[in-house]
Amino acid sequence: MAMGGPDSLEAVGPYLNDVRGGRPTPPELVQEITERYRATGGKSPVLAITREAARRLEDRLKATGSDRFRVYVGLRHWHPYIRETYQAIVKDGVRRLVGVCMAPQNSELSVGAYVRKVSEAQAESGAAVRFSYVPNWHTHPALIRGIVANVREGLQKFPPDARERVALIFTAHSLPERILAKGDPYPDHVRQTVEAVLAALGPLPSGVTWRFAYQSQGRSDEKWLGPTVEATLDDLHGLGFRHVLMAPIGFVSDHLEVLYDIDIEFKKRASEKGMSLERMAMLNATPPLIDTLLDVVTTHLRETGL
Repeated sequence: MAMGGPDSLEAVGPYLNDVRGGRPTPPELVQEITERYRATGGKSPVLAITREAARRLEDRLKATGSDRFRVYVGLRHWHPYIRETYQAIVKDGVRRLVGVCMAPQNSELSVGAYVRKVSEAQAESGAAVRFSYVPNWHTHPALIRGIVANVREGLQKFPPDARERVALIFTAHSLPERILAKGDPYPDHVRQTVEAVLAALGPLPSGVTWRFAYQSQGRSDEKWLGPTVEATLDDLHGLGFRHVLMAPIGFVSDHLEVLYDIDIEFKKRASEKGMSLERMAMLNATPPLIDTLLDVVTTHLRETGL
């Protein structure tokens, strides 16, 4: 399951309305987000990437010697909606269902929301397929290996004489601060992912530093988790850093918050300060992600007796 995104520029408005729970979206916001999608290819790449990951995962599962596995894709805020996919699952006669959210770190506002969508689909269809889900996989060794490899590759984008003086910024999507009062695991999970990546990277050169920042804060009036990337860039600039590598460890695939917020908006902000900003590649449907998904699914099946 993934959040999804509009499959055309015309779908941006309806997609935003769905994200906002049916509340009308101000026309100026629709126009702004439409232009962001126009600047990044005209549609979200999430569905195509998730489908490719699903296809590769299904192939790997079947390679274990069983044809009983099917991998479906359901999106939270666009077609194919989770409820639409659930209908197909029931029609196909599936008896047991394992949910995996394309969000490694768990939060009631992310993984919890996906699970609620499945529950709503079950109630709507009247057919309760036995369902369980993988709660998190934020420190899985294969995931960490994939991120580390992409960080190391990203560092090679800088001139050789600049690699000893690079600032590495790990990021994850910000959530409202109110999650803290509820003891939400998200901040701890994000921190644990960063710690695992740093441990696997090994000692950094003396001139290389790292920071963590939350990105893509929402437009609501409530407080969102920080520090922000913008403030972090300002701080690093003040410390004399002129080369920055962004490592969005809270995401696994290309999508608007990566392709626009980082590749366009943050890159522009850095450039205006005389800084060079690069980004590590996302895992998308590459072997490290498929290895991770294969292991978390098979482990979950074994532990739950499915």
